[in-house]
Amino acid sequence: MDIFIPRDLSREAARQLLTEHAEYGQWELSRVRLHPDGSRQVRLRRKIIRVRSTL
Repeated sequence: MDIFIPRDLSREAARQLLTEHAEYGQWELSRVRLHPDGSRQVRLRRKIIRVRSTL
């Protein structure tokens, strides 16, 4: 999932947006690209939950 964060969005608002995706959507941060104009492109990936066999 890619999220585009414009440069006029505050750091606190961007942090809150990414925190919500991580907590409720089970996403984790994969990559952040900072563009010359100050905007950011954030790539999130699904968190992999491994289940161990109890047998």
